[in-house]
Amino acid sequence: MRSVIDILDLSVEELEGLIQTSLDIIQRPAEYSELCRGKKLATLFFEPSTRTRMSFEAAMYELGGNVISMSSAASSSAAKGESVADTARVVSCYADIIAIRHPKEGAALVASENATVPVINAGDGGHCHPTQTLADLLTIYREKGSFEDLTVGLCGDLKFGRTVHSLINALSRYSGVKFVLISPEELKVPSYVKRDVLKQKGIPYVQTTSLEDAIPELDILYMTRVQRERFFNEEDYLRLKDSYILTPDKLRGAKEDMSILHPLPRVNEISVAIDKDPRACYFKQVLNGKYMRMALMRLLLKEAGTL
Repeated sequence: MRSVIDILDLSVEELEGLIQTSLDIIQRPAEYSELCRGKKLATLFFEPSTRTRMSFEAAMYELGGNVISMSSAASSSAAKGESVADTARVVSCYADIIAIRHPKEGAALVASENATVPVINAGDGGHCHPTQTLADLLTIYREKGSFEDLTVGLCGDLKFGRTVHSLINALSRYSGVKFVLISPEELKVPSYVKRDVLKQKGIPYVQTTSLEDAIPELDILYMTRVQRERFFNEEDYLRLKDSYILTPDKLRGAKEDMSILHPLPRVNEISVAIDKDPRACYFKQVLNGKYMRMALMRLLLKEAGTL
């Protein structure tokens, strides 16, 4: 049974197909409005979520299907000690496809190995978040028209930021991409990402602690929040949480056509004064995420033979 746990589970050709399907959905929504009639999506969110959960649910509703979900992990059988594997097998009896978010790395993979329906990883700990990357890719494509020859700045929590890890994996497959990794020393990109992706593929990258020095060369600036829920020590979180705050002053040296992305939720990494700047794309990302999740569910359900 085909599932999507990591962005690398999708080939470059499949990514391009999902983008084209998403663009078609934007142009002809009525053509897709009955596609999933009679189908059910189960959303299993063991971590808090607003955008990802509602995006999946809106996507299924706009495809004509239905949604079943647990209100919270505390109200599910997980609170009684049920394993992720058993939960996935049980929920497979009720739904045609599952979206799961879990605080533990690897939980989505375990779910996919035990479910009898397709599973989509909606974020597993600090590991990866493939459907956020789909939202990012569609946003970049609609803004830039291509993924090639871009200088991409990733700023903030690059250690625990699963959206960052997924985006590096995705963009590393396109030619001419360069990364500028902007973070405090304590929140640098994990060594395995640098070793297994950037260095192995010969992708140029620089590491810096200065957003101001990096910003003039960027085509894309991907801001992230410092994630309180990933820290073991409150003192460390408080010390690092305001490391980077993007303000209009800091944008003065940026390219006129630079695109500013953020996976949200925003705390204070981006001043609200930037929201009306034409370079701000983070609310566009939200909408693009819905279209790409529609396209992905269509792909997986067709491959499963249920559409």
